[in-house]
Amino acid sequence: MDSANINTAEQNIAQVKASLKAFVENEKIAKMLGKDFVSEMNDWEALIEKKSEEPFTLVILGEFKRGKSTIINALLGKELAPINVTPETYTINEISFGHTQYVEAILENGMRVPLSLEDITREKLEQRMKLFPAKISYVQIKDNAPILKEIRIVDTPGLSDLESLDKQVMDYIVNADAIMYAASCLLPFSESEQLFLASHVQPQRFGMLYILVNMIDAMNSQKDADKILKRVRNISERIVPNAIVYGISGADELSRKLGRERPLDKGTREFYETQFFQFELSLQRDIIMQKDVIRSKRVLTMLSQMCDETAAKLRLISDMAELDKQKLADRAKEFEEQCEKLSKALEEKKPALHLSIIEMQQEAEAWMYEFFSKLRASILDCRGKDADGNDLYSSEDIEKHFYSFLMEKVGEAYRNCIESHRDRIAEIVEGTGRELASALGIDDLSKAAKAPSVEMIMTSLNKNVTRSVMGVQLFGTSETFPPATMSVFSLILKKKKQTDIIDIALENYDDIRNNIVKDIKTVYQDLETKAAARLDSLYQYQVEMGREALNQAQQLMMVYDNDEIRQTLVEAKQMLARPQKILAECTL
Repeated sequence: MDSANINTAEQNIAQVKASLKAFVENEKIAKMLGKDFVSEMNDWEALIEKKSEEPFTLVILGEFKRGKSTIINALLGKELAPINVTPETYTINEISFGHTQYVEAILENGMRVPLSLEDITREKLEQRMKLFPAKISYVQIKDNAPILKEIRIVDTPGLSDLESLDKQVMDYIVNADAIMYAASCLLPFSESEQLFLASHVQPQRFGMLYILVNMIDAMNSQKDADKILKRVRNISERIVPNAIVYGISGADELSRKLGRERPLDKGTREFYETQFFQFELSLQRDIIMQKDVIRSKRVLTMLSQMCDETAAKLRLISDMAELDKQKLADRAKEFEEQCEKLSKALEEKKPALHLSIIEMQQEAEAWMYEFFSKLRASILDCRGKDADGNDLYSSEDIEKHFYSFLMEKVGEAYRNCIESHRDRIAEIVEGTGRELASALGIDDLSKAAKAPSVEMIMTSLNKNVTRSVMGVQLFGTSETFPPATMSVFSLILKKKKQTDIIDIALENYDDIRNNIVKDIKTVYQDLETKAAARLDSLYQYQVEMGREALNQAQQLMMVYDNDEIRQTLVEAKQMLARPQKILAECTL
């Protein structure tokens, strides 16, 4: 999408929003739709406005002493992110645009404490934190650096201890538009770093993921730098295939931009200086220049779903308007009776759902047993000899690569099992939802009920219980990496330095396999619970919408005659047709 198309998209968005605003502000239509639905449309509008103005977020991750803050400062061309902090004083730092520089700490109790840049250095912050009435949730830094007009940058604490990964950091990861992962050429891609990428970053499937191998200026030669980067690229391709790897020196780039004395050039300066430039270019080209395109698509999709739900509501009222008062009363009575029957029918379907998921679980377990029988052979092959009796793999290669190979293969097999059943479970749930809607005479609601943005708005705006339960999702974080099995991998990692890595793997082989099966049972039980909750939520949503439409039709007939209702419906459909036509012509 070029600039002309972006302008067209923005014009389309403006026209659709104006049309929908006029639609909601039409007094007759608003009365016909009812206060609740008009309120919901206003909430939609507010949410869309928020999403369209929300800044793009670039989150930097990495263990301690990887130079994350220095990389951010090098990007900004000024020293904003605090460096040389300790784990005890490290805070999450949100760095965004402001016409004047401003720093404040947002505490966990909601209190905001004004600070200066000097206050968030290690020595000052240690003193200040003792006086705060609550812990710091995050530090907000405002500055007029040009890049901050386009994106917000989030500087996170080091991730040395995966087991105590802060939920707040995970929230930033999940909501990030792009990730920068800082590694060090001095400690290139430890097992814990690989574990973090596999278990927390890869499942999110980010569109843009940069792995920045920092401190390349410490390498003694270009050959050493190439060797390190080759290893990082080989490992990252197995774990996060879409990652782009750059070898940089944050310290050198920051010194260059600030006009300070730069680190000693050992013959690689031109290389890491070019690599940083290429990283900035990619950031500019693939994120900053594309952000308007992504935002436009996001807003157009939400507007389209808003129109779909409104059209479904109009069709319901139109159906009811064709009935006279007595028939409407009869229909309302029939509807309640049908709801009761369908509620019982829904409960009767759950045992069949249970059996289906049990069969899938058993199938997944059988796959895993077969996988592990082959995996043991692969482990033993690592000690194989060639025709001359020499080792196929050096002890150095095994030491470097075996752990990540083992973890990657087990995690991939686990995810493949679950993903193979994803569509099957979804089809069962959505098929049942369509049957329910059809039986209630509201077929088109099954489509509206499963729209992702409906769930988004229900959860975002804390609607009533029926609507908030629509936020139930079939699949959660339990599918990303086997949690019980993770403990065995942690044990292997701890023992690695004490003895041979293959011996440890074989010693713990049965534990890995048994824990995988245990994890599979747990995750499929979780999937069944979520599938049943999803069925309940679809039923409740459809019943609520049908009942609301019937009640509204009865109220309308007390105020208007059928001709007036039909006239208003014609007007409403005509007004809605314009934004629908614009959206239909847009390429989402």
